Amino acid sequence: MQKLKLNFNNTFRKELSADPIVESYPRQVQHAAYSEAMPIKVQQPKTIIVASEVAQMFNFTEEFISSDDFAQIFTGNKLIEGMQPYAMCYGGFQFGNWAGQLGDGRAINLGEVITDKHGSQTLQLKGAGPTPYSRTADGCAVLRSSVREFLCSEAMYHLGVPTTRALSLCLTGEHIIRDIMYNGNAAPELGAVVCRVSSSFMRFGSIQLPAMRRDLKLLTQMVNYSITHDFPHLLPQNGKGSDTESKAALISKETYLAWFNEICETTSDLIIHWMRVGFVHGVMNTDNMSIIGETIDFGPYGWIDNFDLGWTPNTTDSQNKRYRFGGQSVISLWNLCQLANSLVPLIGSVEELQAKVESYTKMYEQKWHKMMMSKLGLTANLADEKEETLLAKNLEVLLEEAETDMTIFFRLLATFDFSENEMNSTQISKILIQHFKPCYYNLEQLDDAYIEKLTLWMSKYHERFTLETYNDSDRALKMNKVNPKYVLRNYLSQQAIDKAENGDFSEIHRLHELLKNPYDEQKKYDKYAAKRPDWAKNKVGCSMLSCSS
Repeated sequence: MQKLKLNFNNTFRKELSADPIVESYPRQVQHAAYSEAMPIKVQQPKTIIVASEVAQMFNFTEEFISSDDFAQIFTGNKLIEGMQPYAMCYGGFQFGNWAGQLGDGRAINLGEVITDKHGSQTLQLKGAGPTPYSRTADGCAVLRSSVREFLCSEAMYHLGVPTTRALSLCLTGEHIIRDIMYNGNAAPELGAVVCRVSSSFMRFGSIQLPAMRRDLKLLTQMVNYSITHDFPHLLPQNGKGSDTESKAALISKETYLAWFNEICETTSDLIIHWMRVGFVHGVMNTDNMSIIGETIDFGPYGWIDNFDLGWTPNTTDSQNKRYRFGGQSVISLWNLCQLANSLVPLIGSVEELQAKVESYTKMYEQKWHKMMMSKLGLTANLADEKEETLLAKNLEVLLEEAETDMTIFFRLLATFDFSENEMNSTQISKILIQHFKPCYYNLEQLDDAYIEKLTLWMSKYHERFTLETYNDSDRALKMNKVNPKYVLRNYLSQQAIDKAENGDFSEIHRLHELLKNPYDEQKKYDKYAAKRPDWAKNKVGCSMLSCSS
């Protein structure tokens, strides 16, 4: 049996202000970045699944992974040498309103580990019990939300989307009372814990809370810590190699501006990735926005089946649709504006921050243009940006006009061979409908007017493609590298959850395996690339998700 020994450095605890109160009762925590928080003991820990690639980051052996020790440690029952559990203190804007202190209400960091190849990585248990930030909640998590967290974080990684990772998913042997749709129908559910992994779990709200409280000392600490550990390349050259305090002393206004600028860059990159693969986060509150530009906090998320820029999976947001698919770039800008406001005390003025915020929209539009051209298998040409953007925007209108499965459409577009199908053929409309038929949810919507628009768009697309130097086969290869065949559709997650709640974890393992190669054909998994079935269109867990999900 492997004797687990990890190299903890725990800089977050060592370098930032601590809550002086050790007890874990709900309270407002002032002038502190974190509070001590111990995981609760659970009855019967059981490991359901481990992401082997994440385990390898920590050199865990198969023998250790399959041991009872693993389940005990990664449900919080057992601590090893170097673990110093804590919960982070942060605030946030929720649905556009300042919510004050929030913090890790059901997440407990075990500590930061220095790995051989991946630098410092924090091990965090989600669902391991109450912390000072749990308010009236129990700090626990149920199986259904934990399955969704585990599968989605790993699916996002293999799609090439920046994300927190998931090491493990374990049952606790407990039953947790939850009201899944907040409608008065509370019921016991299986308890579970996910071990999440990231180089940093800091959020926009980590900076916003001390700023809103006018706690300049803590605000400075938090930003300096982030720069020093998450963005060390921004440090002045003569500060490298010295101790943390010396590095922090060299941080200037220019460093703060460069740090904010990089957060703008990585945030825009993240949203571009979400749009590329059809992911809707569902709750882009500022406490759910990662400082390092990772997808974090997988709650009421969803994947676009039929393309709809106005769709949100979050029942809490069903009326206003603040966090809808097509609104994610606007909300990312709004969130960055709130972060910029928090930095004014460090910068001393608003003009330079405002300039960076004002340039965000143009930066995002250029990245969106490049991304959409890659999805279409075309080489982006900024000289023709206006025409190319029009081609992409017209496609979005077309996809929304008839219920069109976004994921399947782009894979079918990749296989359409212009060399074998003349666009001026009298039969081209019939050929197109026959080719794209598998991606439509309602064939009755394909009337003459729609078919004419599809044919016109394909003609424009072909006209643009003729300017490229490669053939249809090369175009397909290019497109299939950025347009996945497999995504974690909500109904697939729900099927895995339904089986798991009855003791069958096979579907979790199967989804985890196939989603490791989302761009490959994987013929044996073809059924997982199919359209959303009719029964899932309005089913809880498949189309509608609450923040409890």
